[in-house]
Formats: sequence, structure tokens, C-alpha cells
Amino acid sequence: FDDVMNDQRKVIYEQRKELMQADDVSATVSDMRYETIMNMVSRCIPERAYAEQWNVQGLHEEVLRVLSLDLPIAEWAGEEGIADEEIRERILQAANRLMAEKTANYTPDIMRMAEKSLLLQLLDQTWKDHLLSLDHLRQGIGLRAYGQKDPLNEYKREAFNMFDTMLDELRETTTTVMSHLELQFDTAEDIAFDREQGEMHETRNDPAYRDDHAAAGIHPAALALSGVGAGTAQGEIPPGWVFNDALARHLDPEDSETWGKVPRNAPCPCATGKKYKHCHGRVD
Repeated sequence: FDDVMNDQRKVIYEQRKELMQADDVSATVSDMRYETIMNMVSRCIPERAYAEQWNVQGLHEEVLRVLSLDLPIAEWAGEEGIADEEIRERILQAANRLMAEKTANYTPDIMRMAEKSLLLQLLDQTWKDHLLSLDHLRQGIGLRAYGQKDPLNEYKREAFNMFDTMLDELRETTTTVMSHLELQFDTAEDIAFDREQGEMHETRNDPAYRDDHAAAGIHPAALALSGVGAGTAQGEIPPGWVFNDALARHLDPEDSETWGKVPRNAPCPCATGKKYKHCHGRVD
């Protein structure tokens, strides 16, 4: 059982090492977006399915949810002789245009930093969730013996499928977060207050943490990611940046260790609806 987990761990750690050493991960993010769109279209437009069998409404909803694009999918599907490849290509082009607009708006340097920081954060969280799933699988796999099946072979088979599913989820989650990405700057008052108070996440004092982010080209003192909307938690991104609530579903409002540094006037990530300065960020 341990060999299966160790093999998967080697793959993930190698991928993470490559990401840490890379100056630009935009090609990886682009590949993830492509694979996500391929999977999305394949789910709604099965191979060799007739046009009347296409789940056009479902595809429209998926594109809106994942890519933050309201595209005329129904109109495209109604065009005479159109194939699923053409619809897939139009969706991909629209998604690429959206990301190009974000890059032009926020500048390439900021987008490259955001892509790298978010991808590392999402990879770590996805892997952590996968390890919990493997542990649950291992605890119950012995029951397969009652069905005349070898528990180890069953574990290997299901663990492999779960690993593939985890990678698909990572691709889709990364695509979703980047597609919904919106940045704005904190007020000068909030930034000045935080500097005066010296509020810094405890883990940032850990040497491993500092070395890890230094290798990523991100100064520890410049890390801050905060959310707009109750329940949005935080990770690591440069000072004064505020993210929209697209990250809320991927982070834990009950675990303050995941919040990072929260602007004083932002809603508290614990989802009480109060501002951070009146809740967990209150200075007694």
C-alpha cells in the first residue's frame, strides 16, 4: 500500500519542483485550460453523438462556471453542419482572449507571479485532499476480500483512477481560479496599518517557508492574498492585492492557517459577515 502512495508522491513532488524552479508557468496553465475545455466539451457532446443529443445548456453552464464566459453556445450548436471540434475551438479562443486581456490589464509580470503562486497553492491543497482520500480507501479496502477480490490489486486500481481524477480536478480548479481572477489594490490606509502592526502570518518566520517562496521569486514580506465576500480565504500574493470570491470554494474558512494576511476592511474569512478588523483581526 505504501509503495502506491510513494510512487504518486514522487510524481507530485517532481512536478512541484519543476514549478518552483520555473520563472514562467503560463504554458502549464495554458495546457491545463486546454485539457479542461477538452474534457468539458467531451462530457456535454459525447463522441459520435447526434446534434439533438448534445447537452447544449449544460455546456453553456459549464463554460460560465469554469471560464467565466457567457458564450452563445446554443446559437453555435444550431449552425448547420457544425461539429464539436468547431465549438471546442471557439470556446478555447474565447478563453485565451480573456486571459490575454487579463495579462494586458494586470501586466505580464503580475500575471506570471499570480499564476505561479496560485498553481503551487492549489497543487498543495489538491494533493493534501488526495492523501486523505487514499487513507479512506485504504481503511475500507480489506472488505473487498469478501468479494473474492485481492485487496492490494483493488487498491492499486482505484488509487490510480483517483490520481487521474485528482489531476483533472487540479486542471479545472486552476482554470476556474485564473479565469475568475480579479485584482485590486488595498487602500494605503490598510497597508500602512498592517505595516505598523507588523501583522505577519506565523509560518512566514519558518526558514523552509522563506526559502520556498524565495525560490519562487516572491519576497515573503510581499505575500498577501485576500478575498472579497464572506468566506473567501487567503493564500500568498503581493501586498495590496484583493481577489474575488472565486477562491472561496477551494479554501477553508474554518482554518485560519490558510488565510495569510487579510486587509483590515475585508470581510473576515471565517464567514461571519463581519469585517476582519472587527472579528479575527480585532486588536485588543
